[in-house]
Amino acid sequence: MTAEAQPQVSGLAGVAAEPGIGKPDPILVADGVTKTFGGLHAVQVSRLEVQRGSITALIGPNGAGKTTLFNLLTGFDRADSGSWWFEGQSLAGLPAYRTARAGLVRTFQLTKSLTLLTVLENLKLGSRQQPGERFFTALVHPLWRPREDSIEQLADEMLARFRLDKVRDEFAGTLSGGQRKLLELARALMAQPTLIMLDEPTAGVNPALTQSLLVHILQLRDEGMTILFVEHDMDVVMGISDWVVCMAEGRVIAEGPPASIASNRAVIDAYLGTDHGHRGGDER
Repeated sequence: MTAEAQPQVSGLAGVAAEPGIGKPDPILVADGVTKTFGGLHAVQVSRLEVQRGSITALIGPNGAGKTTLFNLLTGFDRADSGSWWFEGQSLAGLPAYRTARAGLVRTFQLTKSLTLLTVLENLKLGSRQQPGERFFTALVHPLWRPREDSIEQLADEMLARFRLDKVRDEFAGTLSGGQRKLLELARALMAQPTLIMLDEPTAGVNPALTQSLLVHILQLRDEGMTILFVEHDMDVVMGISDWVVCMAEGRVIAEGPPASIASNRAVIDAYLGTDHGHRGGDER
């Protein structure tokens, strides 16, 4: 399989390309979510549904509110208003750790690897249900050792999957930018999420590692995981997405299959300006 493989999510086949359109089996639903900073309306999302088992790209010009929306939905920032549900459970107002426990995990545009820990230790931190983190349990070795062994086994499987096993015991700070992106994705998967949200996963990554990263994302979709990702590289968006949502000035202005978004006038205007099509004729 290559990163150019054609998306195949049958549930989206008959869905109209309209902002806020309902999906047949949404895993994440946001309704009336807003966030302001001073007088700036950073997010004003009336309705957004993410189809289960799909790869959905969130695009838009700089300042469109994409990362802010990520922060709100994952508990890293507090919304002014609105509600959102994941797997039918309300996550509005919950802190990030509870959102992650529910199965909704995100990565960051700037990687958050702990540079003075080894690659293996970074991965192990991402796992849930670690009894050794409790003070009194930590004093009794038999109470946490079996779980620790299973976590390390899963971490080694992840290292092999992402071809990071050769740097297993190296400090995370010695990795390249692309390797850190892979590490962050692998660490997120240690929490065994149902939906993973990736904030610009290919930013700063060389072409070879980008290709590897995209193949991993496609594989995750094929294994039943849902992926929502922010991306500026339109070749990446068109190559792997099943559905594309475009934001501008905090609002969802368009959504649909990749082919329809590429020719959508609202999307073109958002990226290039509403008068771009008239400039040639106006020049003297």
